[in-house]
Amino acid sequence: MCIGIFQKEKFEIVNNPKDAEIIIINTCGFITSAKEEAIQTILEMAQYKKTGKCQYLIAMGCLVQRYKKDLEKSLPEVDLFLSIEEYDQLWEKISTLINKKEVSKNTLDYLNRVVSTGNTTAYLKIAEGCSNRCTYCAIPHIRGPYISRTMESILEEANQLANRGIKELIVIAQDTTKYGMDIYGKPMLATLLDKLSHIESIRWIRFLYAYPESITDELIAVVKNSKKICHYFDIPIQHISNRILKKMNRQSDSQSINSILTSIRKEIPDVILRTTIMVGFPEESEEDFLALYTFIHNAKFEKLGVFQYSKEDGTPAAKIKEQIHYKTKQSRWNKIMQLQQKITYTKLQEKIGNTYEVIVDGFSEDNQYMLTRSYMDIPDEDGIIFIKNNGNVKIGDFINCRITKIRQQYDLEADRIE
Repeated sequence: MCIGIFQKEKFEIVNNPKDAEIIIINTCGFITSAKEEAIQTILEMAQYKKTGKCQYLIAMGCLVQRYKKDLEKSLPEVDLFLSIEEYDQLWEKISTLINKKEVSKNTLDYLNRVVSTGNTTAYLKIAEGCSNRCTYCAIPHIRGPYISRTMESILEEANQLANRGIKELIVIAQDTTKYGMDIYGKPMLATLLDKLSHIESIRWIRFLYAYPESITDELIAVVKNSKKICHYFDIPIQHISNRILKKMNRQSDSQSINSILTSIRKEIPDVILRTTIMVGFPEESEEDFLALYTFIHNAKFEKLGVFQYSKEDGTPAAKIKEQIHYKTKQSRWNKIMQLQQKITYTKLQEKIGNTYEVIVDGFSEDNQYMLTRSYMDIPDEDGIIFIKNNGNVKIGDFINCRITKIRQQYDLEADRIE
């Protein structure tokens, strides 16, 4: 949306920072590694004020929301810091910096956005903020409580994206399964997905960050019965030990997690299950970790992300006295990663010989291969299916293929079939 304002004001959008006169960095302030990456990016971009065309450096987003005063003191290279609560005055502040005079208001608008994820896939944000209050997470403090968008506004944006040639919608929020509770009094994700599936030119629909306690039979049925909604559930569970889940203030327990996973696999046999887990949460014992390790071994997720607990300012978990040593966290992380690599390899072997419809995302640097994805993979996060480029195919096309072998740790190779 920020890019959309610049485009509306007749600025040219460039991809290479060395060509930019204005560089805007959207920061993340969720975990320590993300904060460090944001600071490093700011310092790297500041070099273009010395060596490139850049005249103004602007930083915005969650990190600025949390640490604006500290950043203003420590990063004089940045000309303007914009916190989330200032987004309504975003253009006024930016234009005042650039033009040295006050200007009329130009607010952020979901319908005035530039899709930065290519011409075929777009993320569709259905809510802002979060009200779950997990004890390790600073997002509610940064972005405020969960606020759903109206279904009408979401559908209007989705139709606009479809008219611009988008083929795949990825529905996101901090917790997509809570969508609608605040404005409709009941969960409405299943209804929303069903309505999105009626947009004719949209071929694939996905939704991410579905909390296990809010996954309903209705939602499973909508995914099962739709020809457009990918058989892909992203379910962040964080842990399986009831003791740790309670300390995390999670609303699910081991029994309900196992139950929902069993239900999904029973109803949708070809489903891809993705999750994220955390190791090293304060007071996590060897027994807690062993329970998590055993669960991952038995659950056999197709996709899994592992995070080491990060002590975040202002969160209840940061106040727990017994913090886990970083070497213990690293060791536990390594053990889970090694386990999941074996599971992933076995899962990929099972795909050899199978046929899939895939979307063409791009081409290899030597143009020898098409870079494609099936319903099993989200862009930039999951694997790639490499197919020999025989010409007559463009980005955004859907083609059929048969898997022939594992190419790398998470990627596959396939032959195109007519």
